[in-house]
Amino acid sequence: MAWNEPGGNSNNQDPWGGKRRNNGDRKGPPDLDEAFRKLQESLNGLFGGGKKRGDDGGGPGKSGGFGGLLGIGLVVLAAVWLYSAVYVVDEQEQAVVLRFGKYYETVGPGLNIYFPPIDKKYMENVTRERAYTKQGQMLTEDENIVEVPLTVQYKISNLQDFVLSVDQPEISLQHATDSALRHVVGSTAMDQVLTEGRELMASEIKERLQRFMDTYRTGITVTQVNVQNAAAPREVQEAFDDVIRAREDEQRSRNQAETYANGVVPEARGQAQRILEDANGYRDETVSRAKGEADRFTKLVAEYRKAPEVTRQRLYLDTMQEVFSNTSKVLVTGNKNGQSNLLYLPLDKMIESGGKTSTPVTGAAASSNEANARAAADLQQQQARTRESR
Repeated sequence: MAWNEPGGNSNNQDPWGGKRRNNGDRKGPPDLDEAFRKLQESLNGLFGGGKKRGDDGGGPGKSGGFGGLLGIGLVVLAAVWLYSAVYVVDEQEQAVVLRFGKYYETVGPGLNIYFPPIDKKYMENVTRERAYTKQGQMLTEDENIVEVPLTVQYKISNLQDFVLSVDQPEISLQHATDSALRHVVGSTAMDQVLTEGRELMASEIKERLQRFMDTYRTGITVTQVNVQNAAAPREVQEAFDDVIRAREDEQRSRNQAETYANGVVPEARGQAQRILEDANGYRDETVSRAKGEADRFTKLVAEYRKAPEVTRQRLYLDTMQEVFSNTSKVLVTGNKNGQSNLLYLPLDKMIESGGKTSTPVTGAAASSNEANARAAADLQQQQARTRESR
């Protein structure tokens, strides 16, 4: 039954465990001092604290109140210590724990605990790609000033070195980047910096910068260096644009010359090869003809030794036939009856050949010349036989 329900002893009790006051004080507030006293007694009993009354049986004893407050303080301190000692390391993170200022361990992902203040922890993300941008005016190898912007991407590879070896390792990275960039740009010509040499520069800067980081033991790994479009200072930008256009014209002229060379050189090589092939063919033909003539002459000598007169006559006839077959004139001698010589001139064939009588006649004219030559040869043989018969 509630303390204020009808029929209860609401006249003598209040919710704070005390008796009700008289009717004149029925509407007043509850006794807060009494409530606080009861709460303090409960805490003293919980933590083993005693209680003493004064001579008059009044308020709580001083020793009991001090013990209760001390217990509460210890509980609060324990809760705060436990809250700060327990920590969670994510999958992408690592933590380095120092005990009495000395390296103790490197903690991986999971729920962990350390003991402050004797322990101290440093927790960092070791998988996230970090970026740093640098831009400044640099002096090239040929003593020209250019503005070179670049971006450095890096991540933490050794958290122990990153925390303990170098104070502010990322500041050291920026200083090392500036040094590596000035060294590489200072050993490169301006046209390489402005045009196609940026990729090679980025590779050299990355290699030199990583060497610096390893020497300093910063625990940083440089993953990528990107050299962006370099440009000249604004004061001399127009002159640089003229230089770039001149280089483009030079490259275009060079490409045109190479295209022309690629078209002419193979053709010249083909003509030279054709001349060589013609010369080789002519050589083989000449050598073969000479060998054939030599062999023919050898065989002809053998036949001449067997029948000199017949062979001589045959050679004469063959020679006359070859001569007459290459000319448009045919001479027929007279017979023994004293007939005059007859000169045959094929004027129609000579006109067709352009009046050049020494030009060989082909076709029907050649057949006619051969017939005339054979007739002349037969006539010569007949005359020879007639003379022998006399």
